[in-house]
Amino acid sequence: MTEMNDKSRAAAKGLRPVAAGMAAVLFLAAWHFLDVKDGSFQTGRNWLRGWYGLAVCWGMISLGILGFLALIRQKKWRPEVFFAVSGLLLGLLFMSVLPPLSAPDEVSHYVSSYQLSNRFLGKTAADPEGRVYIRSQDAWAEDVTDILADDGSSGSSEGAAVIFGQTVEQDTYEILRNRGFGGAEEESQEMVPSYQPAVRTTPLSYVPQALGISLGRLLGLGTLGLMFLGRISNLIFYCAAGFFAVRRTPFGKEVLCGVGLLPMSLHLASSMSYDVMILALTGYFLAVCLDLAYRAERVRLRDVLVLATVLAVMGPCKIVYGVIAGWCLLIPVKKFGGWGRWAAAAALVLGAFAAAMALVNLQTVAIYTGVEDRYIIWADEPGYSFAQLIHSPLKVLRLCYNTLAGYGEQLYSGLIGGMMGNLDPVLNVPYAVILALTVLLVILALRKPGEQLFMSLGQKVWIWFLCLLCLGALMFSMLLGWTPVSAAMIQGVQGRYLLPLLPAFLLTVKNDRVVRTWGKDGGILFAMACMDVYAILRIFSIVCLRV
Repeated sequence: MTEMNDKSRAAAKGLRPVAAGMAAVLFLAAWHFLDVKDGSFQTGRNWLRGWYGLAVCWGMISLGILGFLALIRQKKWRPEVFFAVSGLLLGLLFMSVLPPLSAPDEVSHYVSSYQLSNRFLGKTAADPEGRVYIRSQDAWAEDVTDILADDGSSGSSEGAAVIFGQTVEQDTYEILRNRGFGGAEEESQEMVPSYQPAVRTTPLSYVPQALGISLGRLLGLGTLGLMFLGRISNLIFYCAAGFFAVRRTPFGKEVLCGVGLLPMSLHLASSMSYDVMILALTGYFLAVCLDLAYRAERVRLRDVLVLATVLAVMGPCKIVYGVIAGWCLLIPVKKFGGWGRWAAAAALVLGAFAAAMALVNLQTVAIYTGVEDRYIIWADEPGYSFAQLIHSPLKVLRLCYNTLAGYGEQLYSGLIGGMMGNLDPVLNVPYAVILALTVLLVILALRKPGEQLFMSLGQKVWIWFLCLLCLGALMFSMLLGWTPVSAAMIQGVQGRYLLPLLPAFLLTVKNDRVVRTWGKDGGILFAMACMDVYAILRIFSIVCLRV
């Protein structure tokens, strides 16, 4: 009887912060409903109010479930379950507010997924010129205004083709409502070449998306049905990989959960971007390295094979993330059974990465490093050659410094949740929320009373060095491939590129000088979830004002 009373009191104690958080979000949602009401009144699209109400209901249901997992059911708290459930519930909410093709470069990732889907279904993937075949009924998404000529150029003097979702506004939701998920019976199943280029990378990064698109095609769904199934499949993969990563890591489980709950993480996870593969596999790679370094008694062959496979699959997506192979050096040599086995394991892991790079990216690397006179198409100006940059290290350093000084705040906000959608500066998370999420992340990373410290100062310094090296490689790659010579700062560097490095960096915050005595992990993560729901509902209201 006493035990039952204790459980009831604990549940009641956990219920209060859950109710308070949900009440705060509901109040703010009601406040932003005024914007939804004004925007829908101007255009007569009163159904937007109903959509907003459904989004609010889904957000409240999600927070109720997450509050139960994190605060009410405290004694059975499992961070890996919270990660998977929160990622799925909140990812679906983000997915519904920010529609298909609205994420950065998502149209190219969609076409790449479509190309792999063609192969899965035994169809011709692309024409002789490399343009991916899509169903004729799906071509509208690349040309909402219907002005493309047969050769892919603009057939109208009024402007260029408008891709669905590139700018999220009321008209985007109108198209979503009118078309729905089904395919019209009279629409042709003829395959036509897409106007959008596919991404030149490993097809393995598009397996989840392609499976979803293939399922939609087999079910006879329309364009939006294919896109949403591709997104949902990618989100499920992200949640599953995160579940296993959080479960395997010996410490810092709450940190991995917190990074996974950032608005930018959820936005990417609910898209068809191959960033999902990068985030999922770098997180799991870190978890395996930490497990082998600090918990496992010895390194087995299957552990080495896992590390090699993950690096080979993830590496070709973005070459610069190959730097994370350095996390393997956290593992003591004695756990391999001696220097000989350590060298063999290192050769296997690095060899798998090198083989994948040679198979997928050798031509791309040769193009970037071999061309003397580079040209940046988007800027219509000359760019830097590899030889120029190698022979001008001081200029490279100065450009890197200028970029961090000039774009530092933009990179920081972009890491957390700035410029959502297709790098839309209006669709962002309020700066106060960005600061609050940052504080909560740091609190999660602090040492708790009685918690063992695993990392030595030397190991922390090594992780800092790898993060700095990866940042430098990211900036150098954008300097080479995206920056015209007239620019005073490196162009194209985005805060979201740093997300794969964030968990490892935060784990180095733990120390024996600062101990967190306030806040339970579940409560902090629930607070972050509340901020996510508020942020995406606010974005919905902003979209409704775009008339």
